[in-house]
Amino acid sequence: MLAKHSQSSLPSWRLLWSHPLHCLSLGLGTGLSPKAPGTVGTLLGFPLYWLLMHLPLTQQWLALAALFLLGVWCCAFTGRALGVSDHGAIVWDEVVAMAAVLVTVPSGLGWGAAAFALFRLFDIWKPFPISWVDQRVKGGLGVMLDDVLAAFMAIVVLQWLQGIM
Repeated sequence: MLAKHSQSSLPSWRLLWSHPLHCLSLGLGTGLSPKAPGTVGTLLGFPLYWLLMHLPLTQQWLALAALFLLGVWCCAFTGRALGVSDHGAIVWDEVVAMAAVLVTVPSGLGWGAAAFALFRLFDIWKPFPISWVDQRVKGGLGVMLDDVLAAFMAIVVLQWLQGIM
């Protein structure tokens, strides 16, 4: 199953800069990548995490919760503008979810790569209940929620891996 609904055309840079909410939902332009915009957008989760990593853990989670709520709003706004609720160029959901996965793993290239790979696996594969949410919950909440579930599944596997290593 594809991670995003297929669309024949990408939004323009003009749309990106036309409103701050579009800029966020399109991942500061990473969602405009002609190839694998979700994967490119996911990479933006790393600098977001690096901005948060020096905060106490509780503040990191509060910031991510606020960014999730902002994402519900901005992704719905851009989805309406594009006429497609979960357009592939909307990647703020990947950005926030990836940062959340990174909060749960030790620093380092290996853990970061594992976090990235597992999050992308669950985000693209969409096992239950991710697929159920993706098909039934629409609008900005649906855009954000399926990625939160993919992040949660990645976190579970990563926690298990940390326990056996």
